[in-house]
Amino acid sequence: MKRVRRKNDRPLLHTDDPEETLRRLLETRRPIYEQADIRVESRDEPQEVMVEATLDALTDELPRLDATRRAAQKKDFAKAMTHLHLERIQADQGATHRETVHVALGGRSYDILIGAGLVEEAGAHIAKVAPGAACAIVTDENVARLHLPALQESLSKAGIRHKTIVVTPGEGSKSLSTFGRVCDEVLAAKIERRDLIVAFGGGVVGDLAGYVAASVRRGSRFVQIPTTLLSQVDSSVGGKTGINSAHGKNLIGAFHQPSLVLADVDVLRTLPLREYRAGYAEVVKYGLIGDKRFFEWLEADAEAVFHSRAEQICAVAVSCETKAAIVGRDETEQGDRALLNLGHTFGHAFELLTGYDSARLVHGEGVAIGMACAARFSARLGLCAPQDAERVARHLASVGLPTEIRQIPGWRSDAQAVLDAMYQDKKVEGGALTFILMRGVGEAFIAKSVEPAEVLGFLNDELARA
Repeated sequence: MKRVRRKNDRPLLHTDDPEETLRRLLETRRPIYEQADIRVESRDEPQEVMVEATLDALTDELPRLDATRRAAQKKDFAKAMTHLHLERIQADQGATHRETVHVALGGRSYDILIGAGLVEEAGAHIAKVAPGAACAIVTDENVARLHLPALQESLSKAGIRHKTIVVTPGEGSKSLSTFGRVCDEVLAAKIERRDLIVAFGGGVVGDLAGYVAASVRRGSRFVQIPTTLLSQVDSSVGGKTGINSAHGKNLIGAFHQPSLVLADVDVLRTLPLREYRAGYAEVVKYGLIGDKRFFEWLEADAEAVFHSRAEQICAVAVSCETKAAIVGRDETEQGDRALLNLGHTFGHAFELLTGYDSARLVHGEGVAIGMACAARFSARLGLCAPQDAERVARHLASVGLPTEIRQIPGWRSDAQAVLDAMYQDKKVEGGALTFILMRGVGEAFIAKSVEPAEVLGFLNDELARA
């Protein structure tokens, strides 16, 4: 059951009692299973552990050999298995699994395509949504070095005129000065209203390029090609665009929906582990706000989401489906969409107080600490069980994410400074704080007018944690 707790893609388990159905299926299949010559017990272990157990079972069936020869035979087995696996991949090329998530917004609707090899196909997909359009590609130096040639070649093959604008990596590029420079370069490239601006990068590039698209010629079309896990599951979807101010994060911007999102999981292979973990925090968020089953799948299979293309596609698709449904109900964050900010009231305050220094704290790490804080704050207020708060922190920590304020390098700010920073949050209404809190895993809700004294007391206790 742990392994099948994921998106609803097991037709035989579409019953009122899937566990009982699974038991019946097991009994029906048992006579076939019992014909196996070699058996390996399926345990709740990482994939590579089970591979080792299987190789051990195979080598146990060999004639008695000395340890050196048995180790060599085991290595030969592994090579043979790898060779067969590669042959299968080569045979399956051209039939790569893809997911499409539709964001239903009437005349502003669009699709999110999720899968492998989408950067190489970007030109063809863009030509379909905008025949005859030219493109201004906005990217950063890191993405340009790793992936830009493939995108440029794809656009050229599709006959799309394109101009590339490169910015410095990091939150510093979400500034008025960089915004102004990019706008000027887009106009100098003679990009017209019916042409496209392509955001090719992570959340910083997506937010910046989207705001440029919302502003140039009073609104141009744009395409998101997110290159980080965080941007694939969150910032590229929903039309939030913007830049930072000295007063806080994302305080200058506009809602401007893309025409298309291409989430290529292959580019995630070049992502540093720290950045991948940061994106995973946003994946966890979707389970916590309203999908307990998804959270349970992540608990059981987080290792696969870090290493398996199929599981990555699934995690991105489920996350995007959840966000698309919420955005479809509340495009401009007048109600339910605020749920997507679970952990962000805390997290944005931490980012502001660290000066958006990515060496100390990246956005996903701030969100991870923020979600753990939101869960503990909910438990402190008697809204959820302490065990639920512990469960949230335990899972985040299990993949290497921080869960406490004291884990931020060089942290010096006191509780009052954090509280003051929270008052720059976009959800503040009439000078009153709004938090996203939890009644349990998968049961987040919007809590308005939270008492500052309660928050201050909680923050003081958090900072005093040993």
